[in-house]
Amino acid sequence: MSMLDMMKNLPALMGQAKDMQERLREVRVTGESGGGMVTVEMNGLGEMTGLTLEPEVVDPEDREMLQDLIVAAAAAARKNVGAAAQEELGKLTGGLDLSGLMGSQPPTG
Repeated sequence: MSMLDMMKNLPALMGQAKDMQERLREVRVTGESGGGMVTVEMNGLGEMTGLTLEPEVVDPEDREMLQDLIVAAAAAARKNVGAAAQEELGKLTGGLDLSGLMGSQPPTG
């Protein structure tokens, strides 16, 4: 699909974009750290939907390590959100790369 075709079909594409956001809301991705001791789940919009901590990683004497593991797992999940969003965007645009126009962030909503 050429850019001109996309402009002609802008109203339809706007509806498809809204549908894409709804699909992304249903997508689930995870990120892990500490060898799977900490798992963060996010939807395709980057909203955190779950956090799993293995009991042995919860040490009241070392809260800083746990905090670092959660941040690392969230970063890994966020990277997977970006990949899922790009996949959905590719479906919407028929493979046309719009990353320069859209920025590198997945849609939010």
